Amino acid sequence: MKFGTSGLRGLVVDLEGRTASLYTTAFVRHLLAAGDIRAGDPVLVGHDFRASSPGIAATCIGALKREGLRPLACGPVATPALALYGLNIGAASLMVTGSHIPADRNGIKFYRPDGEIGKQDEMHITAIAAELNKGEVGSSPGEAPDHSTEIETLFLKRNVIVLPPGALSGLTVGLYQHSTVARDLLGKVLKIYGAEVVALGRSDRFIPVDTEAVSPETIGLLRSWARANKLDAIVSADGDGDRPLVADETGAPLRGDLLGLMTARFLDAKVVVTPVTSNSGIEKAGDFRVVRTKVGSPFVIAAMLSALEGKADAVMGFEANGGVLTGSEFPVAAGRLRPLPTRDSFLPVLAALFNAIQEKRPLSEVAAGYRLPFAAAGRHENVPGEASAALMAHLRTSDVNLAGFLKARSPVAAKSEIDGLRITLSDGRIVHFRPSGNAPEMRCYVEAETEEAANTLLDQGLGLIREWAGSENGSLCL
Repeated sequence: MKFGTSGLRGLVVDLEGRTASLYTTAFVRHLLAAGDIRAGDPVLVGHDFRASSPGIAATCIGALKREGLRPLACGPVATPALALYGLNIGAASLMVTGSHIPADRNGIKFYRPDGEIGKQDEMHITAIAAELNKGEVGSSPGEAPDHSTEIETLFLKRNVIVLPPGALSGLTVGLYQHSTVARDLLGKVLKIYGAEVVALGRSDRFIPVDTEAVSPETIGLLRSWARANKLDAIVSADGDGDRPLVADETGAPLRGDLLGLMTARFLDAKVVVTPVTSNSGIEKAGDFRVVRTKVGSPFVIAAMLSALEGKADAVMGFEANGGVLTGSEFPVAAGRLRPLPTRDSFLPVLAALFNAIQEKRPLSEVAAGYRLPFAAAGRHENVPGEASAALMAHLRTSDVNLAGFLKARSPVAAKSEIDGLRITLSDGRIVHFRPSGNAPEMRCYVEAETEEAANTLLDQGLGLIREWAGSENGSLCL
């Protein structure tokens, strides 16, 4: 088990039972030692719909009781809703979820009473867990009072003030329900704003939907649903409801960083924090200052806090997957939106749909109007961490190694090592190689002048990774 870009992750067989109890115990002992919580305090426990999650959540509840805390069961709940409730009542939280990764994997996201844990917290929790692992750790499950209704009420209250009443009237919106815990509440919010909602693809089996790299199979479903139902848009979220998926009237998904940009404009943000993997055109796309970070919500949150400490206002962030974080209060249609410094899928969905309503144009035309460079992202799975590390070390060692790996027809003009290796070629194309923080895989992000060129570059970049993983000697040309 290890902490990645968003929480603790690993195989279900490694997390169930003793390990879940071990890390839950380490988490609360870290908070107790730091003075963030006291014995008897409430701790929220939520989970997603994957088959292993309820059992792991019950194990976490049992561990909390043994440590003298008062667990509150929150059931299947969207991560941003759980985080908001924790902030509202001043309670620490655990969310059992593997987000978008396959069902044979799972994880736990941890929240202090004041919000998501940071990298220093992760280090301390890991050290405490290592010490605890030397002795006996109980793993019997527990039960706790249910607080799911209170959570839904609070999150619904937050979302119904974002837009004017009836703001989405006239839109027919498909809701790809699959197995996201956000499906019912998101549908309720859309209907409150007047949208006609068409339910699509509800599943009792967990379906891993990656909103940052939407699979060809998912795109095929979206396109067929859009045609069959004459939809203005299709919306969804990942497994734990903190990453949005928005497709236009043709079923083509909008990139997550575009959804973040739409939200920044909607909120009239003054400072926008986003990872280096977000589109390079963000800086020129709005009247705001852009701060770039490594990939992962802890890095985005740290940069937002730094901006706030520097007396900035109207501070928000978003990741390339579209999850939006707010560091400041923002005025909205019917009040003020309180800060929620964790990824949220609801706000960018509402911002994108409202953008189409305001411009009175199809969502595809609205998206094209932002004129961002064409970008694409993909991943090569089953690349062991040591192979990814070896590739990164090889490419960073010398320009000769990098040029030999790329065999690019255009020389390298610039490099960034903020997270992985982001390479700008002299013809303006960008290719970014980055080991995943959540799974044994390599990510590839590209930008080019046309969609065709971007897709070609992505295929070439993934091909280089595949050849490296197979033979440690790439031979394709960029």
